[in-house]
Amino acid sequence: MDTHVSHTDSGKNAQFVKDFMPLLKSLYNFAYRLTLDEDDANDLVQDTYMKAFRFYDTFEQGTNSKAWLFRILKNSFINEYRRKAKQPGKVDYQTVEAYYNSDDVDELITPDLRVESVQDMIGDEISRALNSIDADFRLAIILCDIEGFTYEEMAKILDIPIGTVRSRLHRARQMLKEKLANYAQGLGYNVGN
Repeated sequence: MDTHVSHTDSGKNAQFVKDFMPLLKSLYNFAYRLTLDEDDANDLVQDTYMKAFRFYDTFEQGTNSKAWLFRILKNSFINEYRRKAKQPGKVDYQTVEAYYNSDDVDELITPDLRVESVQDMIGDEISRALNSIDADFRLAIILCDIEGFTYEEMAKILDIPIGTVRSRLHRARQMLKEKLANYAQGLGYNVGN
């Protein structure tokens, strides 16, 4: 028996909305943590939903729809990152000039991991530490410790063996532990080896 979705167009639209639209907020949070930019996160989510809708007939009903969307988003992020890495750097001089002619020129502008939906969940120090580690390790922390995916689901999303998931997660947690040791000590935690 074929478990792939097959619907009429109106039925397909309704089922797609039912299956995937409740995941919009979670998907945006994941995209924002990857891109560290609201506009890029919105573009990535929009691209993900377009691809998911286009390939909805390949989605197997009863499987983890969140993991399926996260995998599409992750692949889109990696493909876009590779595409941009091959292009020479571009500077919009009008934007730079407008900024330097504005009153905000003395403000320190840094990307902030926190958005309204997760503002009280992750503090500034943890956000900075998470943002400072390599994207592969950041992905492991986000998928496991923030989004709550199992190792098996992470392996499918990241398209790597479970052993690599465990290794990457262990290394990512070690990196965060090292980066947050002084912060934890300042809060009174014993961070002895």
